[in-house]
This record gives sequence, structure tokens and C-alpha cells, in this order.
Amino acid sequence: MERLFFEETLKSCRVVPEVTRYLEILSYSDPAYDTIEEHPLDEMDFETFVHRKGVFAPPYLPDGVHRSGGIRLVLQKNANHNDTFSSGVISLKPYEYESMIRAMHLPHRAVEISSCVGPLFWSTFTKIDGGDYLQILFRKSDVRKRGKTRGWELMLSHEIDTGITSGFFKGTENSSIVKAIKDLIACASEARYPLLLPLIVFQHECIDKREAAQRDIRDALRRFEHAICFRSEILEEEGYVQGGQVDLDQIGRDIIEVYNQAKWKPPATFLRIVDALGEAAREFAAQGLAEGPLCTVHNSVVSRLWFYRKRLEGLEDYVKTTVERLDIQRNALDNLIARKESALSIRIAGEQRMLAYASKHDSTAMKVLSLLGAIFLPGAYLASIMSTTFFDFHDAPDLSSAVSPTFWLYWAVTIPVTVVVVAFWYGWEKWRKRRKHEIIEGLVQQGVDVEKMERDILSTMRKRTMSKVSTWRTPSRLSPPKSSTFLKVP
Repeated sequence: MERLFFEETLKSCRVVPEVTRYLEILSYSDPAYDTIEEHPLDEMDFETFVHRKGVFAPPYLPDGVHRSGGIRLVLQKNANHNDTFSSGVISLKPYEYESMIRAMHLPHRAVEISSCVGPLFWSTFTKIDGGDYLQILFRKSDVRKRGKTRGWELMLSHEIDTGITSGFFKGTENSSIVKAIKDLIACASEARYPLLLPLIVFQHECIDKREAAQRDIRDALRRFEHAICFRSEILEEEGYVQGGQVDLDQIGRDIIEVYNQAKWKPPATFLRIVDALGEAAREFAAQGLAEGPLCTVHNSVVSRLWFYRKRLEGLEDYVKTTVERLDIQRNALDNLIARKESALSIRIAGEQRMLAYASKHDSTAMKVLSLLGAIFLPGAYLASIMSTTFFDFHDAPDLSSAVSPTFWLYWAVTIPVTVVVVAFWYGWEKWRKRRKHEIIEGLVQQGVDVEKMERDILSTMRKRTMSKVSTWRTPSRLSPPKSSTFLKVP
């Protein structure tokens, strides 16, 4: 079953190339024969390394000298392909990957965890070809950041009879693979202990980084409290108060980011890894393997795991307190913004009331003017017509003789001119609408997406009205964004 799952999964994997090296640390009963080798590993030497043939074959040893243990690793440090830790991706050619798994007796299940989420530690004792082996998988991969996947992967197989640990170790640039290998070489005399490298990786990846991140988060929290509660514990240039004003928009964005960082990689997850490492160490001792020279190393590892547990328990309480304080500041910020918006709404309502009064006053004045116009306009119109030469009331015996026989000329000219003016206005409006339609049709024929162009224009206008985003890790903000919401400090 294991072989079937392995072969089917391997066939479905995609290959991305990475630079490959090897590390070989071998210890002997005579320390003069101890060796530490780390060199590039090309395709031609790959098979000879994993099968321990040719230049990698066990050396001839004189009488009285025997190999006490060691570690042999295929390394891919600072893996830089964008998809190197994507689901269903391996960084060795399929035949090389299969040859490495079989020759080094690595767990076949390693190829199945490329889509695993969260940190994973798994170990088991098994028999392969009549030999006893301790197999270990330790992996953590994250989502993409700036287009690149991130993480590290460690697979090991410790041969009980020979004390040789073989394996594969890959990590991206943001991982601690380089530091871990450096520390492993520094502890070369203890490298034959199979849980040493997983412990070193755990120290760098799961302890140091998280404690440092939580300290940064707490520092950002103090800046939030300074800005929201007007504390004076930190310098003004380190916080959000600039020139007597608080940037509420920036605080709101940064609180969300800090809150997410505080909840990311919770200590409870790493406590489960500590338990899994401790269980593997206990099984190793139960097999009677933590004796002799390994006894000291084993006791140190067990003690250090207990030490890590206490640190993580303290970190868990620290994170809990940080999250509670962030909740308090977030609620306080919401209340502060609500109060500010309420005050602004009251002010806007007052100004709208003044505008309503002004509009009412203007409308009253216009109503009076309209009434006066309605009263006097008919008389003025009649006076203007009757003052023309078409009417002559001097010496007229009756009303009919006072009207000129050519009065019809007034209407003959006025009516056509009015019709021409109205027709010209109507034609102008029709031409303007047709011209606009022709321009849009021309853009469409040229392949221009008018709706997309309008969306781009609106998007550009929105971007110009947004403030420049700065992250919570920025130590100071010398000039607050102009479009942010500010609260003046009393």
C-alpha cells in the first residue's frame, strides 16, 4: 500500500529545479578520522552519494577504529523558485527523488505532505530490509508572499545498527536552514543523535522567531495605547500623535494587522510539536539506544524540550494578554471614532439647518420677485407694444382708428423669429447628442473598452483620495497622511 501511494503521488508531482548540495558529518572512535564535508552535488554524483558508492563509499579504517555514527544530508539551501513549496511540487527529478527515498530508507509518505498546512512533526520506528530505522518528517510551509512560497522541509531516517542518519533538508531564504546547518556542524560530535537537527530547527523557527515577533507586537500595542489613551510613556515621534493630532485611520489599519500577527502561529501549535518531539525521544530511549555516549545528548535534549515547553507556556500567556489588550484598544478606537462621527454629524446637521434657513430666505425673496413680476410684467408687455407706432391714440376719433392697419407685421415677424430660435436650439441639442454617440462608437470600433476606461478613471480618483499606507512596524511617522481622519489632542 505504501509503495502504491508513493508511486501514484510521485507521478502527479511537478518538478521545479533547485541548487543541490550535500553535507556529510561522520564520527569515529578515533576523533582524528572525523570528517565534515559540504559541497555542491551535481546530477552525476547524486546517485553515488545516496547509494554511498565511488568517492562516497565508506573509507578503509585501520584496526581498532570503527565508525560511531554521523549524518548525511541532501541539502537545498535558500530555495528560490516561486513554487518550490506549492502543493504537488518536488525539487528533484522523479527518478532522483525515488532513488533517494529508497537508498536512504526515508519515509515514503514524505511525498504526500506537499499540501500539508501548519507545522507537522511525525516519527515512527520501522523495519526495512531487516534493519531497524527511526523515520522523521518535520515540515512547515506558508502561503505565498510577494509571489513566492515559503517554508522548510526535513525528512530523516536513522539506521539503528550503524548510527547513521540520512535525510533531505530544504528551506527558502526566509527560513533558518543556513543557521541550522551551521549549528549542526558546530555540534558535529553530537550529530549522530537523530533528534538533534529537528531540535535545532525547532529552536530557530518556532521559538526565537515567535518570541521576537511578539515583542514587536507588544511594542506596537504600546504605541496604540499612547495614541488612543494619550499616554506619555513613549516619545511623540515613535507613535501616532503628530503635532497634537491622532491619525485614527492609520491606527485602525495597523490594529487589524497587529491583531492578525498576534493570532498567527499560536504557541499551542508549537506545544504540540514539543510533545511530539518528547514522545520520539522517549521511544528512542525505550529502544535502549540512549546509552553510552548518546546518554548525555539525550538527557540534554529531553531537558531542553522541557525548557521549550515552559517558554511556550509563558509565551501563550503573553499572547493572550496582548490579544486582550488589543481588543480593549480596538473597542476604545471604535468608540472614539463613533463619538467623533457623532459630533461631526451634529455639526453637519447644524450647518444644514443654517443652509435650510438661507435657502428658505432666498426662496422667499424669489417668491416676492416672482409675484412682483407676475403683477407688473403683463402691464409692461402691453405698454411696450402700445408704445410702438402701430398705435396712435392722438386725434383718433375711435379705438379702431387708433390701431395701424399694418399691425399684422408685428406678428408676421415675431412668430417666425420665435420658431427659428426654438428650432435652432432643438437642432443644436440633437447634434450635440449625436456627436457624443459618434465619439463613443468610434472608441468602441477602435477596441477601446469605454466602461473599463470609466472604471479606471474612478479608480485613479479613489487612489488619489486615499492616504499612503504605512505598516505598524514603522517606528515613526514624521508627516501624517492628509486624507486620514485626525483627532485633535486637547
